[in-house]
Amino acid sequence: MYGVNLVLFGLIVGLVVIPEILMGLPYGSLPRKTVPRSEEKTAMDFAVLWDFEGYAKYSVLFYGFYNDHRTIGWLKFRLPLSYFLVGVGVFGYSLMVVIRTMAGNANESTGDGDDGNFNFSFKMFTSWDYLIGNPETADNKFASITTSFKESIVDEEESNKDENIHLTRFLRVLANVMIICCLCGSGYLIYFVVKRSQTFSKMQNVGWYERNEVEIVMSLLGMFCPPLFETIANLEEYHPRVALKWQLGRIFALFLGNLYTFLLALMDDVNEKLAQEDVVKNITYWTLYNYYNSSVITNDTNPPPLHPADVPRGPCWETNVGVEFVRLTVSDILVTYVTILVGDFLRACFVRFMNYCWCWDLEAGFPSYAEFDISGNVLGLIFNQGMIWMGSFYAPGLIGINVLRLLTSMYFQCWAVMSSNVPHERVFKASKSNNFYMGLLLLILFLSLLPVAYTIMSLPPSFDCGPFSGKKRMFDVIQETMQNDFPPFVGKIISSIANPGLIIPAILLMVLAIYYLNAVSKAYQQANIDLKKKMQMQREEEKNKRNNNTQANSVMRDLEELLPPSARNALRLQSAGEERQLTSAQKPTQSSIGTTSPNNGPGSARREGQMAAAPRIAVTSPPLPRQAGPQMGPSYIPGPKPQGVPTRH
Repeated sequence: MYGVNLVLFGLIVGLVVIPEILMGLPYGSLPRKTVPRSEEKTAMDFAVLWDFEGYAKYSVLFYGFYNDHRTIGWLKFRLPLSYFLVGVGVFGYSLMVVIRTMAGNANESTGDGDDGNFNFSFKMFTSWDYLIGNPETADNKFASITTSFKESIVDEEESNKDENIHLTRFLRVLANVMIICCLCGSGYLIYFVVKRSQTFSKMQNVGWYERNEVEIVMSLLGMFCPPLFETIANLEEYHPRVALKWQLGRIFALFLGNLYTFLLALMDDVNEKLAQEDVVKNITYWTLYNYYNSSVITNDTNPPPLHPADVPRGPCWETNVGVEFVRLTVSDILVTYVTILVGDFLRACFVRFMNYCWCWDLEAGFPSYAEFDISGNVLGLIFNQGMIWMGSFYAPGLIGINVLRLLTSMYFQCWAVMSSNVPHERVFKASKSNNFYMGLLLLILFLSLLPVAYTIMSLPPSFDCGPFSGKKRMFDVIQETMQNDFPPFVGKIISSIANPGLIIPAILLMVLAIYYLNAVSKAYQQANIDLKKKMQMQREEEKNKRNNNTQANSVMRDLEELLPPSARNALRLQSAGEERQLTSAQKPTQSSIGTTSPNNGPGSARREGQMAAAPRIAVTSPPLPRQAGPQMGPSYIPGPKPQGVPTRH
C-alpha cells in the first residue's frame, strides 16, 4: 500500500502541483489564491492553521487554489485537463494494482494441497530446514513450528467440540441484534454531530471542541466499537478463524457506515453551499458593476484598482469537502498514536514495574500486556486508504499527508510491537486464501469511487474557484479539449463510440464473457479437486496393499513355525526354486523362439520332470493338537515299523 501511495503522490505532484507552482499565477494574483480581508489577522495563528484554515486553505493543498485557464505557462500546459485525468487515473491505477495482486494471490493459492492426513506427523518430521546455519534464523524457525503446532491443536479441539445447537443459535441471534443496534446508533450519532457542526460553522468564537467535534466522535467510535464487538462475539462461540471474519466484517460495516453517514451529511452541506452560490453570484456582479462604473464620475477610463482580498467570493464547496477529509485523516493519525502510547506503552510500563508489588499477577491477569491486533490494524489501513482515495480529488495534498503517515506509523508501530505488545493467547491458523483483505480493499475502492463520480457527473463546480470553474459540469473539460485540440472526425468517432446503442451491447457482451470465464474457472477448479481425490484414493489403495502384504507375510511365517520340519524344508526349497526360475527368465536365451530340439521326446520330458521344483504345499490351517491319551508319555502307534528307522521316544 505504501508503494501505491508513492506512485499516486508522484502523479499528483508531477502533473498537478508542480505545474501550478511553476507556471500558474502566484499567490495574491486572484481572489481564489488570496486570503479574504476579514481573515488576514488570524490567518497565521496556530489554531487556525491546525484546522486547515487561513493560509493553509488557500494553498496548493486544496482544490480551490488551482487556475481555471485552459493553458498555463509557456508550455501551454492544460492544467484543468491534467487535474481531471489525474483524478480519474488515481482510481484506475489503484484498481489495476488491486486486481493484479488478487490474480497473483489466486495463482499462488492453487498450488497448495488440502491433504489433512497425518498432520502432526508431517509437522514433527518434515518441518525443520536442515540448511539453516544462523542461530537467529533457527530460533525463528523453532517459533514458527511451535506456532503451527498450536494452530493444529486449536483446529483439532474445535473439530471435536460438542455444543448445544439451540443455545448457540439463540446466542448468535442475540449477538447480531446487539451489534446491529450499535451500528445504527453510531450512524445516527455521526449524522447528528455533522448537523451540529454545520450550525457551529455559522457562529463566531466557537471553541476547539465544537470545531473538531465530528473528527473526535468518529475517532472515538473507531476506537471503542471494535473491542465492544469482540466482547459481544464471545457469545457466538465460533471457530477463531470464522470469528475473525465476522469481526472484520462488522468493523468494516462500522467504518463504512460511519463514512457514508459522514458523506450524506456533507452532501446536505454541499447543497446549502450551492444555494448560497446563486446569491453570491448576484452580489459579486452588482458589487463589481458599481465599483467599475464609479470611475465615470472622475472622467477616468482606467478602473480603480481592486485588491483580490476585497472581492466577494463563493463558499467553494469542493475546498470545504477537502478540508473535512484532511481534518478526519489528521485526527485519525493523532488518535492512533495516542492510543499506542497510552493503551500499549504506558500499560506495559505499569504491568512490568508494578507487578512486583501488586496483589495479583498483573501479567497473567488484569490488565496484562496488550495484544497486537494484526487484522484490526490492516482493516484500519484499508479504511484510511478509502478516505484518501475519496478525498484526493478535492485535496491533492492529502496523498502527501498519507505517505508521511504510513512512513511514521510503520516505525512507531514496530517499536510498540517490540516493546509493549504480546501475540494472541489463542493461536489459530489463518485462511489459505490471500485475497480476503484484498477483496475488502477492492470493495472500499469501488465505494470510494461512487461519491467522486457522482460529484463529477451531477454537481456543478463552484463558479469562482478550482480548475473547472465556469463550466456546467466537471467532465465538460473533456468535450472542450476534443473541440479545440483534436480534428473534427475524432470527436465524431468518440461520439459514435459513446452512443448508448453501442455501449449497452458491449456491456452485455462483457457480462456474458465474465459469466463464461467464471463457469470455465469453476469447472477447472472442480477438475482439480477430483484429481486430488483420485490421487489420494490411489495412495490409500497402495498403502492398504502394502499393509495387507505385510500382514499376509507375518501370518505365513507364523504358519511355517507350526509346520513339521519336513514341510518347512519343502516350502523353503519351493521358494528357492521360484527365485532361480525368475533369475533365469530375466537372462537372455541363446536359442531363438520357434526352433525345435532333436532331443525333444518322452525322455526329455521325464528329465525335465525330474529337474522341476517340488510341488507347492498348500497350507490352509495349522494342524490341530492330538488328543491326549490316558497315559502320560510318548504316544504309541500300533502297526509294523520300517526297518532301520529308530523309534523316537
